[in-house]
Amino acid sequence: MSTSPEQVRAWRPAVAGIDEVFHARFVDHAYPLHTHDRWAVIIVDDGGIRFDLDRHHLGATGPMVTVLPPHVAHDGRASTPAGFRKRVLYVDDTVLPDDRIGPAVDGPTLVDPDLRAGLDGLHRSLSSPGADPLAVEARLALVGERLRRHLGSEPEVATPAAGLAVERLRDLIDADPTAELRLADAAAVLGTSVTHLVRSFTRRYGLPPHRYRLGRRVDRARALLLDGVPAATVAADCGFHDQPHLTRHFRRLLGTTPAAYARSGSAAA
Repeated sequence: MSTSPEQVRAWRPAVAGIDEVFHARFVDHAYPLHTHDRWAVIIVDDGGIRFDLDRHHLGATGPMVTVLPPHVAHDGRASTPAGFRKRVLYVDDTVLPDDRIGPAVDGPTLVDPDLRAGLDGLHRSLSSPGADPLAVEARLALVGERLRRHLGSEPEVATPAAGLAVERLRDLIDADPTAELRLADAAAVLGTSVTHLVRSFTRRYGLPPHRYRLGRRVDRARALLLDGVPAATVAADCGFHDQPHLTRHFRRLLGTTPAAYARSGSAAA
């Protein structure tokens, strides 16, 4: 059994815009000078990193978000004897366009607690087998918008068309809340961006699309449970990953389990 302190976990999620998720703990490993063909967005959970980017001597620690642009040489090594633990998203130019490479070289380290928290939440969603793809897309859209703003792109301005788009998105969800729905596909059909769609929907209805759809799924589950359908079948029929996934969200929204909810009517009769 290996006792190496170096640990790596990497995978490719089924999320447009993210090419790879990379989690690692390094103590002795040092990256040689190299480049990537995609953007690396890094948060450090423990320790610190020293790195050179285009001949600039820089560092990254917990409060920071570090953005390394594609095609620009950099290296990396621990800045403390205990090493560091980091989480990285490798994203494509739909998240960060290549015209932001210059600003990223000039200022790759960002101190933004909301952006840091957004990336943490996105990583947690990507690491969860029961994560709602709609929620992951929404998190990525908001993180991408904040990154672009830091690197010089202005946020989109709401337009009257956005109001029609969010109404049509709500109609799509209401028509079948169990259907698999990608925000990128919906945004393309509705003639807007994912970021604009998420922000406009949240502004109009008070919660983002994935949470609205979750409420509709729970509503459908309630009806089926009261009809006597077993909880395991309800979970599958209502778009939940499995029965524990249904139970977790059901309890959070209603303060009880699906089984107790189903029994409650007969107990009161």
